Amino acid sequence: MVMVKKTDSDKKKEKSTAGRRMRRYARVSGTAAGLAARMAGQKYLGFDIDKPAHAKQLMESLGDLKGPLLKVAQLLATIPNALPREYAMEMQKLQSQAPPMGWPFVRRRMNTELGKDWEKLFKSFDRDAAAAASLGQVHKAVLHDGRQVACKLQYPDMISAVEADLKQLKILLGAFEKYDKSVSTTEIQKEIAARLHEELDYELEAKYAGLYTAMLADEKNVRVPEVIDDLSTDRLLTATWLEGQSVLDFKDATQKQRNDIAHNMFRAWYVPLYFYGVIHGDPHLGNYSVSKGNAINLLDFGCVRVFPPSFVGGVITLYHALQAEDRDMAVSAYESWGFKNLTHETVDVLNMWAGFLYGPVLDDAVRPIGVVPEGGVYGREIASKVHQALKDAGGVTVPREFVFMDRAALGLGSVFLHLKSEANWHNIFNDLIADFDLKQLEKRQKKILSDFGLDISS
Repeated sequence: MVMVKKTDSDKKKEKSTAGRRMRRYARVSGTAAGLAARMAGQKYLGFDIDKPAHAKQLMESLGDLKGPLLKVAQLLATIPNALPREYAMEMQKLQSQAPPMGWPFVRRRMNTELGKDWEKLFKSFDRDAAAAASLGQVHKAVLHDGRQVACKLQYPDMISAVEADLKQLKILLGAFEKYDKSVSTTEIQKEIAARLHEELDYELEAKYAGLYTAMLADEKNVRVPEVIDDLSTDRLLTATWLEGQSVLDFKDATQKQRNDIAHNMFRAWYVPLYFYGVIHGDPHLGNYSVSKGNAINLLDFGCVRVFPPSFVGGVITLYHALQAEDRDMAVSAYESWGFKNLTHETVDVLNMWAGFLYGPVLDDAVRPIGVVPEGGVYGREIASKVHQALKDAGGVTVPREFVFMDRAALGLGSVFLHLKSEANWHNIFNDLIADFDLKQLEKRQKKILSDFGLDISS
């Protein structure tokens, strides 16, 4: 990647003012502290909280903040049992209300990343953002050789924002845990922190894009953009533009087309997992699109999780345990993932959740991925039952690897439900794992990660 030396002036422009940072910190801190006080008041003083109203108020107070807290809130909404139902429902609605950063910001950032003559590197560069998200925004441009590219620019001072918001996340989740001890979020917090820090590292994301290109090289129905190294830095990522439509545009397509899209998405997510121990942890609608031939464009690699091979082995062991109704085998799988001090009651609850997640691949029949109550959220009903059962069983600490594993499963399941796609998921899954061999996975993973300068440290 190109490395441009930054002047003292550039560095000053990159930093937010102390006042802006303090205002943000005070706002988030005040919201978190207020929530903690209300939770404590309900638990210890008998105050009654109107949870739906307070959840809405909390989200409104945070909704127009750019940065990691928005991303964390949206993420927590998809992690079963991490939050009370009322807060999870509101967080799923959370959207960034702040507009994209304007042209003065874009020009300054591009000057910093590529030098003052950066515009000469492009045939054209759109001043208006094509997309804006919680951590950065994307501009479409054209290179002199005619290729269309996407330039993703990180918002200023995101490292400081991450640190501030993670501290407040600890307060927020601490308040929920004091109120309800069914799920310990200690490991969840560690996982979110690790992935958020990674998401700010565009050099790492460029490596992951290359990794996915290699892992999916034989998947003709999945496409990955090519990173333009000479026009990328640690806070600017330039890659080829892949044309496509939102998957939701196909809700009224033929059944076959909807089934094909779902099948290609399934392959895009799970070929890397079962062959290399890698998963894309963010199946957000903005992170992929559908191109010609129902192929899937994977567009964003900021949230990628590399698992130890033993974790993937445990996923398959649990599948066979559920097939055979072998309780001891299931316990072995849970323990291999890091669950500790398992009781009979806790295992029963974990099997309840596993039965839901594995249900479509256990059922040897053509069927939809599942059902969701009208106005509800995929998995929320069973998650509520699991939540209460865990509370009755004394609670559990969820290993950190499950944060993005579960998120991928629930996120993809939601998309398949929107598409009303149907398939024999049992056959698709068993074809995928038919030749699974843990030793071979270890060898493949070690080699491919080495090729891209990556490792499995979390």
